Amino acid sequence: MTSYRPADAAEAVEIVAWAAAESQALEIVGGGSKRGLGRRVSLGHTLDVDALDGILDYEPSELVLTARAATPMHVIAARLDAERQMLSFEPPDWRGLLGKTGEPTLGGVLATNLAGPRRVRAGAARDHLLGFAAVNGRGEIWKAGGKVVKNVTGYDLCKLQSGAYGTLSVLTELSVRVLPRPEQECSVLLRGLSDEAAIVALADALNTPHEVSSAAHLPVVVAARSGVREVAAAGGGITVLRLEGPGPSVAYRAAALEAASHCNGQDRLRLDNDASAALWAEIGAVQPLLARLDSLVWRVCPTPSSAPSVLGAIRSACASADAYYDWGGGLLWISLDAGEAGADYGVSLMRGAVARAGGHATLLRAPEAARATLPVFQPEAGPLRALAARVKAGFDPRGVLNPGRMQEEF
Repeated sequence: MTSYRPADAAEAVEIVAWAAAESQALEIVGGGSKRGLGRRVSLGHTLDVDALDGILDYEPSELVLTARAATPMHVIAARLDAERQMLSFEPPDWRGLLGKTGEPTLGGVLATNLAGPRRVRAGAARDHLLGFAAVNGRGEIWKAGGKVVKNVTGYDLCKLQSGAYGTLSVLTELSVRVLPRPEQECSVLLRGLSDEAAIVALADALNTPHEVSSAAHLPVVVAARSGVREVAAAGGGITVLRLEGPGPSVAYRAAALEAASHCNGQDRLRLDNDASAALWAEIGAVQPLLARLDSLVWRVCPTPSSAPSVLGAIRSACASADAYYDWGGGLLWISLDAGEAGADYGVSLMRGAVARAGGHATLLRAPEAARATLPVFQPEAGPLRALAARVKAGFDPRGVLNPGRMQEEF
């Protein structure tokens, strides 16, 4: 395997143009922390873009940051912290979950469209991408969007490239929207709710005017693993509602939320600032709340109201299933024992449960051999699959950029 490491975007253009001319596939690598996501690809060459790093422009008053794709996330976070700003979609750190030691980068976060617990209010990563520069599979540099919020006319190509896992273009430069960091945060914890009652409470809370920014439910076994003392010692399931903003506003909304009908009478407590932030970091990172490092991990997105029944169906067939709810019930994190899951690593079980309720399921953590042969992502219907193939051919006609990363055929 040959590893190519361009010093700048111009060199990346040359390498991709050569690969297209010679029909040589390239695995796109940045920090390396997300190589365990998607299908495993085993290609002849890698295109390592880690030299394309550095913040190019940051205008705190305009709430816009522009950086090269391989800029480490810790560098961006430090720069934003100095101005009391943040990426509000809360990109999670999945190195523990995926067993990787690489450095998360801005390009990797946007290429995989990763967002954390605040997504239920702030939106996905792609919703904060204002513009980018990239190299397509022909070896041509191209740009879309810009550095202002209202810059899209015609097709919103930021939405298309974010979540494409590097199969359409090599991202080289990105402009993202940033927001002020909340002055304070507080989490209201309800203790002892069943999964079904918790989902109702989460939905009710998200539909109040109190601006709940994150909503999750940890069943009793999962809650006991938390590193936050109050959660681990609760002795029951924990339903968590996060509030953020100016101190007086947070205090008022927390009291109003506790007095609402879905909370009134429940055993409850509050976590403030550091403890609240620590709990939501655990929820976003996933691995601290799951039991075994060698288990399979599935990321299931059902309709929130059906989430408990989806999990119930899975548990009835696989007793080892361990899970918790995020995004108000719209995200289920489920771990399975590989031996109990069967030869297909739970594919038929998970996809069957989701098909009955609606939604999709992604195999997030599994042995490399399994990721190379199984449909890691939810299979698309025929017309959508054909459309995806045409889009791939439009950006990468020779199929040299991360082929097989999302679908076996392209």
